Amino acid sequence: MAGPFDLSGPSLAPAAGGRARELVILLHGYGADGRDLIGLAPHWARALPHAAFVAPNAPFPCEAAPYGYQWFSFADRDPAMLLGGVMAAAAILQGFIAGELGERGLGEDRLALVGFSQGAMLALHVAPRRIRAAAAVVAYSGALVGPDRLASEIRSRPPILLVHGDADPVVPFAELAAAAAALHSAGLTVTAVARPGLAHGIDEAGLALGGRFLADAFAA
Repeated sequence: MAGPFDLSGPSLAPAAGGRARELVILLHGYGADGRDLIGLAPHWARALPHAAFVAPNAPFPCEAAPYGYQWFSFADRDPAMLLGGVMAAAAILQGFIAGELGERGLGEDRLALVGFSQGAMLALHVAPRRIRAAAAVVAYSGALVGPDRLASEIRSRPPILLVHGDADPVVPFAELAAAAAALHSAGLTVTAVARPGLAHGIDEAGLALGGRFLADAFAA
């Protein structure tokens, strides 16, 4: 029987056909849905011909966008409230990841999480708390929520790529350095890239960086 938070959304099968050898889960931002990020998949399919891409809709209707979804609320930006929201969303996402990997018979080393904005916040929270390390995490225009808790809760150390525009009016650009510092302190390998003049979005350079990072991680 379906549960109350079973996630679903658009997906793209491996470009090479046949059984998926890797799984890339794309986590959209606040007020969007899975269609917003599944568009990244065709750009990366040539470099990742054996990867399946899945872009689930977040579990909750967005409080600020009538047709969109949210992973957690932004109504109260108090750090404790944000952390509580991220933790609740993380539990839902963990179940989704387990189901998607199990369905394809893949191990953790064949998994990558890619997130934008709120989805990036969730990816950065979830990945280091999984028992076994994912192949990679790519976080666009995000932030690390509850950085002081990471050192005591970390369970694995996947390689992480952070990409953030220095003209972002939504998630402050300073979050790039803050996240990189906290992740480094917890022993993770982090590549942090600032995109000059970029607002809240993903540009062609960032898209190319993400594709290369994923391909290198899966090849390793």
